[in-house]
Amino acid sequence: MYHCGPTVYDHAHIGNFRAFVFADILRRYFEFRGYRVTQVMNITDVGHMTTDADEGEDKLEVAAKRERKDPYSIARFYEASFFEDIDALRIKRAHHYPRATEHIPEMIALIERLLEKGYAYKAADGVYFDVTKFEGYGKLSGNTVERLMAGARVAVNPNKRNPYDFALWKFDPKHLMQWDAPWGRGFPGWHIECSAMSMKYLGETFDIHTGGEDGIFPHHECEIAQSEAATGKPFVRFWLHVRFLLVDGQKMSKSLGNFYTVKDILNKGFSGRVLRYALMSTHYRKNLNFTFEGLEAAKAAIERMENFVLSMQDVAGTSDDPAVDEALKKAEDDFVEAMDDDIEISAALAAVFEMIRAVNRTNPSQKQAQKAIKLMHRFDEVLGVLDVERKKEVPEEVLELVRKRQEARKAKDYATADAIRQQVQKLGYLIEDTPTGPRVKPLSD
Repeated sequence: MYHCGPTVYDHAHIGNFRAFVFADILRRYFEFRGYRVTQVMNITDVGHMTTDADEGEDKLEVAAKRERKDPYSIARFYEASFFEDIDALRIKRAHHYPRATEHIPEMIALIERLLEKGYAYKAADGVYFDVTKFEGYGKLSGNTVERLMAGARVAVNPNKRNPYDFALWKFDPKHLMQWDAPWGRGFPGWHIECSAMSMKYLGETFDIHTGGEDGIFPHHECEIAQSEAATGKPFVRFWLHVRFLLVDGQKMSKSLGNFYTVKDILNKGFSGRVLRYALMSTHYRKNLNFTFEGLEAAKAAIERMENFVLSMQDVAGTSDDPAVDEALKKAEDDFVEAMDDDIEISAALAAVFEMIRAVNRTNPSQKQAQKAIKLMHRFDEVLGVLDVERKKEVPEEVLELVRKRQEARKAKDYATADAIRQQVQKLGYLIEDTPTGPRVKPLSD
């Protein structure tokens, strides 16, 4: 799987991280189901224009002017910030993070193939892809050449054959980042980068490509066109696009004062795992409305899961309750069914909380409680939000004493029951009698 990663000209905002958290959930779930995953996320450190098309300034150069530094130092600084944020959000590191600036030879080779096959042409200001030569243009976004031409509103670049031809390579003597190529010195277009890097690490056809919905057109449409034109093969089997994040029902904007980075949220006292839960808890193909009330709800949800694990660690009952096994099986089945259905995370989380409710109404044995704990940690292999240390398991010697004490209590032999309690205490454990049966935990708790 390949994921559109950050353009490292500034700190990524929480809307970006909604897509990155989703990519992590997707990867984790495939691994949960036993698949071997190769995950690639690019680092864009050249060629991404401020317009997301061919015009305007390179975002890295804008940042370089703003901070009076060279674009390479800008890129490395914000790349480091990105990795700090993904670690805070418990996002697993991808297997590869290719930087655009380190894959120029692969881009040049891909452009050469497109020129040789007649899909690309050299113009005065760069090398362009001719969209009219690729019959499948528009199959992802619906923006076919015919529809685009009928409603053409783009400024006409006299160097292009067609208004919607896109740049594979740009000539600009003022650009701070330049490389030699057979057709002239310059720098790559944004779209060619992802095609070259994804195919290097995943092959000419791979399984899944994700990104934000704003990447569908033109970025992903252009990726498909140039990749399939060059190889003659399908580029990506499945595209998964994450919808926009709203803040208090509005588009996130610095002018509205509702623009947040991960660091902004951490500085307000929320943990990375709370933000992770808030960002992942709505289905990826629905808009997520981010609020601070939502963060508080995420915090409460995580605490509820952790408290369940802690309560199960204290269970020392000896008699199995059939209702527990039924609840655990139903939860696992429902979780898998929900996640298999296009990563329906809301239903998967509902399955987890229904299990908690169901088990809390039962009288589990210590063995069943351990099964419940293991299942919660199994779910968390996907969710990635729990922070509960596994307490050491109660020794069988202590559990056997607890069973004998229960037998003594049933026989109303309270002297023996008290003696066993003291014996257990000398071994470092405390027995608590509850309405649902005895619970045992280390004295240090």
